[in-house]
Amino acid sequence: MPPAVTGVEDPDADLLARFAAGEPKAARDLIDSLGPRSFAVAFRMLGERSEAEDVAQEAMMRLWRIAPDWRTGEAKVSTWLYRVTMNLCIDRQRRRRGSMTALDEVAEPPDPGRSVAETMQERQRNDALQAALQQLPDRQRQAVVLRHLEELSNPEIAGIMEISTEAVESLIARGKRALAAALAGRREDLGYDHG
Repeated sequence: MPPAVTGVEDPDADLLARFAAGEPKAARDLIDSLGPRSFAVAFRMLGERSEAEDVAQEAMMRLWRIAPDWRTGEAKVSTWLYRVTMNLCIDRQRRRRGSMTALDEVAEPPDPGRSVAETMQERQRNDALQAALQQLPDRQRQAVVLRHLEELSNPEIAGIMEISTEAVESLIARGKRALAAALAGRREDLGYDHG
């Protein structure tokens, strides 16, 4: 079990308690709150939309199953869900080692507010970032995704990954350096040649 979280508000814990008590709206609110975050982490870790959807769905199902036994104050619900999501991703990565999905098979939804050129540029940047993320060792990728894409604090990441805050900082620093090195030669073709 993760370290106790004291003095931290956790609105998701209240929703989980209401769900456990049989309130259907609480389930919808939890899905709206946590589902997209679980999916985003899974997608960044796995690079495949359908697998990320499966992982997010499985993580939410596990949350429903533990709802009656949830002990408020031991961990934030979101922290628990991130850890489960990461573990499910690790399990999938272990099973599929050696057969990576091509990034061009991962469709990005179009943004109607952008021009075609801007959309293509953004897709190219996302693809380049995803490809670079996939080259990182698993633990570095986890730390970078949680910190810079999910915007969690280092102590939250430490709780999720069950390591010290210093270890998180080290993983993030090494991951950022590796990403910068991997993307350095692509500045111009990714549209970053202006300053």
